[in-house]
Amino acid sequence: ECGRITFPSSLKQPGPRDAPMHCFIRRNKSTSTFYLYLSLTQALTDKGKFLLAARRFRHGAHTEYIISYDSDDLYPGSNSGVGKLRSDFLGTKFVMYDNQKPYDGAKSLKSRSSRRFATKQISPHVSGDNLEVGQVSYRFNFLKSRGPRRMHCSIQCPVGQGTASDPSKEKPPSTSSSLSLKNKAPRWHDHLQCWCLNFHGRVTVASVKNFQLVAPAGTSDPWGVGDEETVILQFGKIEDDAFTMDFRHPLSAYQAFAICLTSFGTKLACE
Repeated sequence: ECGRITFPSSLKQPGPRDAPMHCFIRRNKSTSTFYLYLSLTQALTDKGKFLLAARRFRHGAHTEYIISYDSDDLYPGSNSGVGKLRSDFLGTKFVMYDNQKPYDGAKSLKSRSSRRFATKQISPHVSGDNLEVGQVSYRFNFLKSRGPRRMHCSIQCPVGQGTASDPSKEKPPSTSSSLSLKNKAPRWHDHLQCWCLNFHGRVTVASVKNFQLVAPAGTSDPWGVGDEETVILQFGKIEDDAFTMDFRHPLSAYQAFAICLTSFGTKLACE
């Protein structure tokens, strides 16, 4: 089913509803680059199908990730740039931008920082504006390195759009709503004497970067995911520079990848 994902349009469409879409990320520390692949088998990593790439840049006191369809074109002003991620000085607050209008009413940011970003078009439907589509923040973790980081996300997701794994149901979204996500709380494991999350075999290396995001219970949302049990996005380490990324409706591959990128880097104010 995952092999049915279309490229590149489906990368901005919500993931499947019935089961998560399995992907993995490879990191190159020497070049500060990250590569997202779609898993083609049940293995944690395989040859995969390349989806997106990102590169980290330092701009004064801030960090930016340029996200692109082209793994060889990861620079500001890229013809293949699809969005970016921008962090504050401490690396605890991130803003996600899209360089095309994903839905009616999207807010275009006409700031100095946005003008620095790509102004070239990658298709006739892509504008040169930066459109804020989400925020991710990290908070102080009382468990420190013994548990996952405390995260909160607010992501603009389209309402009434087809899924990436079912192109036949694709239709342009006309509205959006804000999806609130928080990290799933770990449980104490008496035998291991540590705080743990159940990644169902998809994560094999303990790391403070590992997380699961769920929608808070009791929230009114048009997607019906607010039960604090359904994992919308799962990210975890399997090798020194390899991580699994599993996401589902209503997040898109692009949004999930951007959220996972925020996990890289030290969060001194939170740990």
